[in-house]
Amino acid sequence: MSSDPSTTTASGVTERIPIWRDERALRIAAQVVSAVLIIGALIWIGVNFRDSADSRGMSLTFEFLNLPAEFPISDPILPYDPSKSFGYAFGVGLIKTLIVAVSGIIFATILGTLIGIARLSDNWLLSKLALIYIEFHRNIPLLVLLFLWYFPVFTSLPKVEEAIIWPGPIYLTQRGIYLTWPRLTEVGDLWLILTIVGIVLSITTFFILRRIRERTGRETYFGLISIVILLFFPVIGWLITPGSPLQLDVPYLSGFNFEGGLRLTPEFAALLIGLTMYTAAFIAEVVRAGIQAVHRGQMEAARAVGLKPFQVLGLVIIPQALRVIIPPLISQYLNLTKNSSLAFFIGYQEVFSVGKIAINQAGRAIPVFAMVMASYLAMSLLTSLILNIYNRRIQFVEK
Repeated sequence: MSSDPSTTTASGVTERIPIWRDERALRIAAQVVSAVLIIGALIWIGVNFRDSADSRGMSLTFEFLNLPAEFPISDPILPYDPSKSFGYAFGVGLIKTLIVAVSGIIFATILGTLIGIARLSDNWLLSKLALIYIEFHRNIPLLVLLFLWYFPVFTSLPKVEEAIIWPGPIYLTQRGIYLTWPRLTEVGDLWLILTIVGIVLSITTFFILRRIRERTGRETYFGLISIVILLFFPVIGWLITPGSPLQLDVPYLSGFNFEGGLRLTPEFAALLIGLTMYTAAFIAEVVRAGIQAVHRGQMEAARAVGLKPFQVLGLVIIPQALRVIIPPLISQYLNLTKNSSLAFFIGYQEVFSVGKIAINQAGRAIPVFAMVMASYLAMSLLTSLILNIYNRRIQFVEK
């Protein structure tokens, strides 16, 4: 097809189409005008917004991040005191948000997968219990669920002196949950380094040997070899370390509170449990739909060759269902990360809560909200990027 904007008349004379009737020229002109209008509107909004902020004494700079924050943060992950800067305090809040989000994603995925599989179970009671769990959590607001866990449950726990003791030992009190926790000793650095090396080599070996099996068809025992590597390096590190590289830090009552071990505050525990159980209900439905999307003939063929039920599920059904599960699962992970901002209402100081306090202290609402928005945007984009890369790798490739 010719790109020359001309037409041929019945007499054979070629006439050039006027520019005001040329569709290509009109489309280009429309795009240019639209771009100019949009850019002009954005500039006008930005200039007026800046002038309005200046007239009200609202600075749009981020220089305040170097000033002392002068407010406390409960149970900071990093060493913190009120003399630290606003930027440091914001970083502490961001790390606390990341811990809640990552922990919630892991636990919600495990719980949601189990409930989704239970929903399809042939056991009538198990299937109905899974249905009740899903319908209950999907039909109440998350904030209400957080209140239910925080106020009736964790604030109703006994005092420190009357703590509930579970095996471990684990102590449940109004001041939090105290767990026995392994901690690295002074001579444990070598063991930690070898353990990290073992993990990296195990993951690398797993993918390399699996790719070789896919290309050549030869059995490479990638799973068994990866597990051996994963266990070999920590064991060697433990044997060559002078003394024990780890020790159990057991909480004990000292005065009016427990010391030692790992402490989970009531706010953190309520937030993590609420986010996990709420998101797990939606993940369960995603898993159920993904499994049901796999053709029934796949299951019948797997059983015909003698695979056991768990082998059918793990080797045939789940790998195919993942192609359907991953896209909606990304949305659930993003929702969990953004829903962590509701921690503000139960007193857990994550990035949104720290931002609110910073606004009251520094009076810089616009820069602080811009930082909060950028933080959630970065976390969401990173989560989407990782899962989309994995999703592309497991999709069918048409040849």
